[in-house]
Amino acid sequence: MEPTLLLATVVLAALVIRAAVEELREPGRGRARWAFLKDRRALAAGAVVTVALGSLGWLLGGGQGLVWACLAGVLAAYATNSRGGDT
Repeated sequence: MEPTLLLATVVLAALVIRAAVEELREPGRGRARWAFLKDRRALAAGAVVTVALGSLGWLLGGGQGLVWACLAGVLAAYATNSRGGDT
């Protein structure tokens, strides 16, 4: 499970670094990237994806499936964001 957790952490760290670089280049842009954390629609979409893939992932892959389900839920919420503009 360690390689799976490490890879998911690297993907999330890349998103954080990207937002930080955008914030340095254009103030306010990085905050807009993380606006999905306050958007109910985006959080609901992420939760649905996490629960659906989490249950399937647990059955098929155990803990590794849950790690990927959580990452997919975060990315689904990020993609569903309606407040972030052209993210």
